[in-house]
Amino acid sequence: MTERPLRATVSLRGVLFAPDGDVLVVQRTSDEGWELPGGRLGAQEDANEGVKREIVEETGLDVNLGQPVHALAWRNDDDNGRFGVYYYATVTERTVSLSHEHVGYEWLSPRKAERRLSGPQGDAVSNAREVHDE
Repeated sequence: MTERPLRATVSLRGVLFAPDGDVLVVQRTSDEGWELPGGRLGAQEDANEGVKREIVEETGLDVNLGQPVHALAWRNDDDNGRFGVYYYATVTERTVSLSHEHVGYEWLSPRKAERRLSGPQGDAVSNAREVHDE
């Protein structure tokens, strides 16, 4: 049992595979860091619908959502609780229309995407790659 239960915002992200096997990474406006597309789940929102909504809002891409491939809980630099779930997903096109939250994007090989992203997001790409290669 934990000493202090985690009260957390839920973050849902997709590991989006293009038809050629590349993975989409997006560059944040706030600090120009790289991440997978997605965002926070709203109150009373279905998780699958929430991650699809966030991906469409941020990229304009219609996704075929698959299974979760990674999940973890943490506290951010401000000591706020976070719970993240990363989903395997595929898209049929590579034309991205970014929201104001991002300033750039790249389609990278899964291995390059793993290296570009932070630990948990890189782990999610690695896990999704295994699903994609099945």
